[in-house]
Amino acid sequence: MKPTLTRSLGLITGVALALVGLYLAIAGGQLAFLGGSLFYLFAGLVLIVTGVLGVLRPKAAPLVYAALMLVTLIWALAETGLNIWGLEVRLITFLVFGVWLLVPAVWATGRGWMADKAALLGSVAVTGVVLLASCFTSYSINGTLSPERMAASDPTAETDNNIANADWHYYGRTAHGDRYSPLGQITPQNVSHLKLAWQTQTGDTARAGEAEVAGPDQGHEFNLEVTPIKVDDTLYMCTPHSWIVAMDAATGKIKWTYDPRPDKKDVAANVYLACRGVSYYQAPEGAQTSCPKRIFSPTADVRLVAVNAETGKPCDDFGDHGSISLRTYLGNVPLGFHFVTSPPLVVKDRVVLGGWVMDNQANFEPSGAVRAFDPMTGELAWAWDAGHTPENWKPGPNDELTRNTPNAWGVYTADPELGLLYIPTGNSPPDNWGGSRRPFDEATSSATIALDIETGERKWTFQTVHHDLWDMDIPAGPSLVDLPGPNGEKIPALVQSTKRGEFFVLDRRTGQPVPGYPVEEKPVPTAGIAPDDHVSPTQPYPVAMPSLTPPDLKETDMWGATLLDQLICRIQYKSSAYEGQFTPPHVGKTTIVYPAFYGVVDWQGATVDPVRKVLLANASYLPFRIKLDHRTGLEQSGALPKWNGEGNEPTPKGNALAISPNYGTPYVAYTNPWLNPLQIPCKGPVWGTMTAIDLVTKKIIWQHPIGTTRDTGPFRTHNNLPLPTGMYNIGGSVVTKGGMVFIGATADDYLRGIDLATGKVIWRDRLPAGGQATPMSYSVNGKQYVLIAAGGHGGLGTRSGDYIRAYALDDAAAK
Repeated sequence: MKPTLTRSLGLITGVALALVGLYLAIAGGQLAFLGGSLFYLFAGLVLIVTGVLGVLRPKAAPLVYAALMLVTLIWALAETGLNIWGLEVRLITFLVFGVWLLVPAVWATGRGWMADKAALLGSVAVTGVVLLASCFTSYSINGTLSPERMAASDPTAETDNNIANADWHYYGRTAHGDRYSPLGQITPQNVSHLKLAWQTQTGDTARAGEAEVAGPDQGHEFNLEVTPIKVDDTLYMCTPHSWIVAMDAATGKIKWTYDPRPDKKDVAANVYLACRGVSYYQAPEGAQTSCPKRIFSPTADVRLVAVNAETGKPCDDFGDHGSISLRTYLGNVPLGFHFVTSPPLVVKDRVVLGGWVMDNQANFEPSGAVRAFDPMTGELAWAWDAGHTPENWKPGPNDELTRNTPNAWGVYTADPELGLLYIPTGNSPPDNWGGSRRPFDEATSSATIALDIETGERKWTFQTVHHDLWDMDIPAGPSLVDLPGPNGEKIPALVQSTKRGEFFVLDRRTGQPVPGYPVEEKPVPTAGIAPDDHVSPTQPYPVAMPSLTPPDLKETDMWGATLLDQLICRIQYKSSAYEGQFTPPHVGKTTIVYPAFYGVVDWQGATVDPVRKVLLANASYLPFRIKLDHRTGLEQSGALPKWNGEGNEPTPKGNALAISPNYGTPYVAYTNPWLNPLQIPCKGPVWGTMTAIDLVTKKIIWQHPIGTTRDTGPFRTHNNLPLPTGMYNIGGSVVTKGGMVFIGATADDYLRGIDLATGKVIWRDRLPAGGQATPMSYSVNGKQYVLIAAGGHGGLGTRSGDYIRAYALDDAAAK
């Protein structure tokens, strides 16, 4: 080996180690000052010494580095145990340097490679063995649903007599919202024969500036989140730009497309372009109409349209020649402040819907009232307005529904036999400061509320978060299921999933917890609340049910791609306000929110097998950070224009979406997902799970990570190793009588088939774009299909598209 090369490599290596050590020493000193781990400061100083020795005394340097590797290994095991993700981030940096130092030309002394580096080789080997051993650590809860439960049969539980088993009339197949298909042709035994039967592209694709954005809630997202419905031989769906599409259920051939041509100004102002589904209504026999079967769909310019299910032509007798404006009775609605993403609920001759009201803009935003319309004429039947007396009323031409009330933007569910509609509410804007909320806001926010379908009268309320300051609104209506009572009777129940990862089991007649499923109030953090706000000292917990709520964060949970960016996360953790779940947002200091409003269980809600009494939920885990700040300085500098609510909201200077202006309050809010400079989460894996819960025994049957990092790399790239970390997911699942669970949702663009009994993935197919939608299942001519929309999700950053894909067994397996 040439001496010049040896000297050069030794010098470069020594300088590199010293620079890394200098970074660790400085940042580690800051962490130590904040009361965090001393290891980084120690490691930095040792690396500086090692780098200097590598240049001046290369014989001693490998020994020092070998000792540092062993100390690091002991420290890593003490902090994280045999957790591969925890060990990887702590050890891989030192391991890479260690392997490099084994190169003979690096720090050679002429005594021979083994004489110089035997100790280093041992340290590298031991570290490698520990990392390899940690790869076999399981992050699953392994269990099996008993054969008796798998074979359970209850025709009264699995069938809605008004809906053929072959059909899928609602977002959740029936108004109960369970997403259970009573079809059993596809089973774990034959699912390997499941093939793509057809693929259709709607033609509605993302436009400039709409598809992939910088992160959650950071731009004009194009999200194909739709779950089509199936009636007779036709599938019906909507697209992000509000097209309504009818397809042949057997072939996918488009029968017709209706474009309601939403106003371009509304589309441009809409930060969340999505339509999760349409609704079906059949007029009573003998009704005088040219549109007896009709499809209802919301539009991006805040209308509800009705079209003929056979032809796609507007129903001329509905509203204004086929549409009604949802801005009516709302007063001034600035562009982008109100839109509908969920399908209206059609039941008992009512079309019921609410809508999404722009978060965190002001405390004088449009009303969150829920409204019901006559499905034949479009005439308003009732409005449920939490701020009006009485709450259920029919406003006149000059009336305005109460502004700034909690809205209900998720999918609604209903029990037609009880005559009750179940709505999931958010909170009165803004989300993170509640000093101006009124008593009726407090009483109806973040709650499941039962309304009389025909009159809109409120029958009961169950609140899942008191004085919500964390945007823990309920994003999906409950799933309905009958549960066995203490004396063998059937109790009509519902299961309400939450962003917190909790599941409340209530009697759907009364809103009271079902016997054996108690709810307890537990104390939560109260320190640090804004001086002109308050916080609830307790929050409700369903103590008998398994929870998907993550444990409170610790400094040792911090993560990154390397030890270097992990250190940044640890400093941020120690610098932030955080006392666990429900830490109130602080003024002038960043607050960690975990679980956060981007999960744990979001708008997909939960799936329920009503026959086997099993709940299925996919969960995501991503902390956010919030900081409240006084608005006065921003307005005085001109960075944030003043606004009194008239006309449209002015645009702040710079990045308009980097700040929540919260007009009408003393504060603005800064809210972002907690990512380090490499755009890697500061909380390590597991990031996504799939869980089955036995609703009778109230135990987890199984739980497994779901999804890989294949399509999510640093800086939001689409290339990565397919590490089995579990992955962020948006979209729900479907469960079938055949014992299969199908789910897309994950950021790695797969549709997966899961054995209901064990939770094992036994089938999967690569999608051409992100599958951030809820699948459905139906049959045509005796053949069962599984369908999913694959069009991507801007907030999750998955590949965008316009695909509808249906799968079926090959002919031999289908017999």
